[in-house]
Amino acid sequence: MPKIVWFNGTLMPLENAVVPAGDHAHLYGDGLFEGIRIYNGKIFRFDEHVERLYHGAKMMGFLNMMPMATMKQAILETCATSEVTEGYIRLNLTRGTGLGLDPKNIDQTPNVMIMVNTLALYPREAYETGLKVITTSFRVMPADSLDPRLKCIGRYAANIMAKAEANRAGAGEGLMLNQQGYVAECTGDNIFIIKDGVIRTPHPSCGILKGITRDTVIELAGRAGIPVEETYITMFDIYACDEAFLTGTAAEVIPMVELDGQLMGDGKPGPVTKQIMAAFREETNVGTDIPVAQKV
Repeated sequence: MPKIVWFNGTLMPLENAVVPAGDHAHLYGDGLFEGIRIYNGKIFRFDEHVERLYHGAKMMGFLNMMPMATMKQAILETCATSEVTEGYIRLNLTRGTGLGLDPKNIDQTPNVMIMVNTLALYPREAYETGLKVITTSFRVMPADSLDPRLKCIGRYAANIMAKAEANRAGAGEGLMLNQQGYVAECTGDNIFIIKDGVIRTPHPSCGILKGITRDTVIELAGRAGIPVEETYITMFDIYACDEAFLTGTAAEVIPMVELDGQLMGDGKPGPVTKQIMAAFREETNVGTDIPVAQKV
C-alpha cells in the first residue's frame, strides 16, 4: 500500500514530500508532533492524540490554527487514500515559516504534515523475550524549563542522544532519570514496574511525557483490578522489582527484563506484564474507523 504525505492540503507520495527550508521546526525545533497507530483499519485513541496536539499548540501560542474537526477530517481522508490497515500516522504541526527566533517576525501560518507509514520500534522477538535496558547519562529536561506534557519536536534532542548511548552499549533501550535522580522515562517509552502485585509508574511531575499508551495501560489495569500507583521511583525500586515493562505508541507494550545487567525478577516477562500485553492487544480492536476512499 502507498506511503503518503498530506502537507498543507496537498497529497503526495512519501518519497516526493518536502517541507519549506524556513519551516520553524526545521530551523528551531518549534513544532509539535503525534504518533498514532492504525490497527485493522481503525485509528487507536484518535481523539486523545489530536486533542493533546491542540492543547500543546495552545500552550505554545500557535496562531491561525485550523479547526480541530478539519484536522481530524484531513487525517481520516489521508488514511483512506493510503489504504493502510496496519500502520503508523506521524502528525507534525509547526508554528510557521521564517528565519529568526521571534515569532512576530515570521509567517505564523502553521505548517501541517500528515504522514501515513509503517513503524516497528523493536524486533518482534523482543516482545517475547524482553528488552535489556541501560541507564543513560542524559537526564530529561526539567519541567520548569519546558512542560513535559508538550510533545515538542525540539525537546527530543536529549532522547536521541540517550538512544544513541544505549545503542553503543548494545542495549534495546535507555532509561533516563530526572535532575533529582528519580526515574523518569525511557528514550521513547514510559516505564512501569511491578512489585508484590502492584504496578507502579513515575508520577507526571517527574518530568515524563504523559503518554496515551501509558494512560491506556493504567485504565486496563484498573479494569482488571490490578492496583496502580503513580509515584516517585528510584533505581533501587527497579533493581528490586518483580517485573517491568515499557509503553508507547510506537513501542506498544513490551517487557523489560534487565537494567544495567541486573535481571528483573527471573529475567523473563512476568505474569502481570503478559496480562497487560494481552489486554492491550484486545483493546486495539477498538478505534475510529477509517472511511473507504472514494474512487474517481
